Order: sequence, then structure tokens, then C-alpha cells
Amino acid sequence: MKLLAGFLLLVAPVFAQNPKASITGTWEGSATVRGQQVPLLLQISGPVTDLKAALLNGVEQAPASSATFADGHLLLNFNYFARTLEATLENGQLSGTFGLASATTAAPRTPFTLHPAKASATASAAGGPDIKGDWEIAVKSSKGESAWQLRVEQPAEKAHDVRAVIQRIDGDTGSLYGSWTGNEYIVSHFTAAGPALYSFTPQPDGTLLVSNLLASDAQKAQQRDLVARRPAEARKQNLAAPTESTQQTSVKDPSARFAFSFPNLAGKTVSNTDPQFDGKVVIVAVGGSWCPNCHDEAPFLESLYKQFHSRGLEIVNLSFEEADQLQDPTRLRAFIARYGLTYTVLVAGTPDELAEKIPQADHLNCWPTSFLLGRDGRVKEVHAGFAGPANKTAHEALEREVTSVVEHLLDEPVPTQSAAR
Repeated sequence: MKLLAGFLLLVAPVFAQNPKASITGTWEGSATVRGQQVPLLLQISGPVTDLKAALLNGVEQAPASSATFADGHLLLNFNYFARTLEATLENGQLSGTFGLASATTAAPRTPFTLHPAKASATASAAGGPDIKGDWEIAVKSSKGESAWQLRVEQPAEKAHDVRAVIQRIDGDTGSLYGSWTGNEYIVSHFTAAGPALYSFTPQPDGTLLVSNLLASDAQKAQQRDLVARRPAEARKQNLAAPTESTQQTSVKDPSARFAFSFPNLAGKTVSNTDPQFDGKVVIVAVGGSWCPNCHDEAPFLESLYKQFHSRGLEIVNLSFEEADQLQDPTRLRAFIARYGLTYTVLVAGTPDELAEKIPQADHLNCWPTSFLLGRDGRVKEVHAGFAGPANKTAHEALEREVTSVVEHLLDEPVPTQSAAR
């Protein structure tokens, strides 16, 4: 018995390492979304006792908040989007689902199948047509837009590959990667926020036919078979350009102080009339932890706060969360932790209460939207949406513009109490 016990103690570590050997590495495959196959790439590393995982999208990674693997079952939590990935390892293949932990009919979980990634095959030297550069997609959106911006990068040495991003008034799609199929470019991503899949089909007249292949029935009229043109060609045809972010939303009475009064996560009500905001420049950022573009905006707001708080900048995030999250805002807490937010975060209500909770705004329909308040508490500028890092040129321009406005407002004198009223 002693000999058997000693043998078991000796081999136990070997058995414990088997799951690690079979689960770590890069996994590739696809998820099935509305009848379409969306590429999915997953990387898993570390010992089974301290597993790390991330969804890969080109050079970008969406890390799992936690990862466990036991008895052939893999569980990844992406707390900052309240999503999970669950899979079973069998015969060298991972099969499972991704989505909200509490799936609904409106938001069902997405099935997928993955296998160990193989070395990339050498692509054919023959690439597709040159589509790199800027385009404008003519649309009739529910938000009043007439056009979206499409930006495409196409490496000269890999003419079959493209990286694209679509910029809407709300914000961008995030990076979309893909290649030429012989008839069209198919681009996609699968991130912690979920999947995206588009096709760009070159037309004989020099335009692109753009389709959101995952569009819901409600979206199909707006996001299928759209025509993209070069900006110069769009102007020749008298088509409207994409809406400027500062032209989407305004306030009904610019002379009135912008008001807010909502609880923080500790339940304490914070209002614009509190002493901490007296004579301060304030950015009131409307968003929600469910919103991918709000995730893009948060690190920028935090950097502004760290840079200018000592000079009188305050930032307040008015977060609109779904009813179940309002009961226990775990995703919002994970959102704050992920980006190390130190500015004020308030829980304002549910997304459908936006107009009710912010009645001073006119045509407020974008996530996120930021109101820039001067030292007198009045709105000086409104920015709808957010161009994230995926749209590098627009992102850097937006950062410069907002930073410049903040610096200008901070340079203004603190008004007297009577002037601020």
C-alpha cells in the first residue's frame, strides 16, 4: 500500500499537467451567427492553476477576466462585457457557446467549434482589387445620418489582405480583418463585445457594395447592400458627408446650467450643484458598460482626468445599464476596474430612459455622447460618439480636438457666484 501511495503521489503531478498540455495554445475555428460563419481565434496560456486566455483580433487582444479548465470543461469570463465562453474539449476539439451568461431569445448564445491552429498557409500572390483609402457609405439611418466613413488599409506585400473600420456617428465598428475571396472581400472580428462580419464587393463603376452580413431583420434595410464611394465622387453626386460629431446633439437652452443628479455605486447621490463641481470644467460622459465605443472612450477620459484634474477638470460618467445590471452592476464594476477609472461614475438608469433622464439635450441618441461644460456649468460643446483606436486618424484628431477644448475652458477665469447662476 505504501508503494502504491508513493506511486500515486509521483504521477499525480503528471496527470495534473495533462489538461494544461491539451488546452494551452492557439485555437482557431468559427462561430455560427445568423447562419453565417465568423472566424474565431482564441489563445490560452499558463499552467492550469493560473490559466490565461484572450480572444485575438489581428494584433488586438480581448483578455478574459478569469479562466478555468477542469474535467474537460473550459470557462472564460469576460466580466467587462458580462459575457462568458464555455466549451468542452473532446477529441482535440473545443465546442461550446459564447454570449451573455443569462441568454435570452433576443440575445441567444453563439455556438462555435475550434481546433488547434495550424501554421498559416502561403497565400496566393494574386490579390484583389485595390480598395485602400477612404470611402463614404451612403445610408439612411435612424439617427439621422446620411453617410458613414469606411477606411481600408491594404498592405502592398499582402494585396489579398485588408484591415477596415466603419465609422458611424455612434462610433466605429472596431478593426475588421479579412481577405479577397475571388469575388469580394470578407472582413470580420470576434471580440469580447461579440462578432462582426461584412462584405465589400467591388463594382464595375468603381464603387463598393457593402453588406453587414450579421444584420438583424430590423437592420437589414439600413445595413445590407449599401454603396460606398470615394469622398470626391460623393461630392460630385451632391451626397451628404458623414455628420460631424459636434453637429449631432445640442442642448435646448445653452444659457441654462447642465443638471445631473444620480447615485454612485455606493448609493450616494451626486449632483452638479455639489461643491466639487463649483467653478470647474466638467465633462459629462453619457454611456453604458454594454457599449463597445464607451469602452474605447474610457481610457481617453481617464488620461484627461489625470492630466487636468489638478487644474480644475472633473469628469462624470452617467452610465445607463440594463435592468438586471441595475440590480447588481457587476459589469459596470468590471468596466471601472478594467480601465482603472478614478473619475466619478454614476448610475443614471436604463438605456430607454435616456431622454427622460437628460431632458436638456436635443437629438441625444448616440452612445457615447459627451457634454463639455465650462466653469459656469453651461454646455460649451457636445461630442456624439467616439472614434476609437481602430480608426487611428480620426481617433488622434478627436483626442487633439477635445484636449484643446478642455485646455481652453480651463484657461477661462472662475466666475463669481452670481455670474454662475
